[in-house]
Amino acid sequence: MKRLSETEFKIMKILWEHPEPVTSSQILEETRGELDWKLASLMTALSRMADKGYVHCDRSTRTNYYRAVISREDYRIQESDSFLAKLYDRSATKFIASLCRRERMSGEEIRKLRTYLDSLGQKNGEDCPGQGEEVL
Repeated sequence: MKRLSETEFKIMKILWEHPEPVTSSQILEETRGELDWKLASLMTALSRMADKGYVHCDRSTRTNYYRAVISREDYRIQESDSFLAKLYDRSATKFIASLCRRERMSGEEIRKLRTYLDSLGQKNGEDCPGQGEEVL
């Protein structure tokens, strides 16, 4: 899939927060102060996002309703894979080492990561327990 721009990502965050489809007016209201867009600009962005396969527009009623096609977790996986491939030769170890060298991880975050990684070693035949769950 094509990548989302920063602005499109902000719109996706709104769609992910709503389990039910939302109108463009609702999206516009929730972005007010952050994007300060006119409705036409939002509609252009939503159309682009639909073309990329991220958003579905239900036009069966007088009011158009929008919903996310891809889940937040699927997007995270897609972006993580792309990020690791591009910058760290697909190595999560190199990425984490980089964070630690630059002191981007607190002691608490390191302890949580260590506990999580230790739990992986205790699982039989499971590489990534809790897939789809927020584990850290």
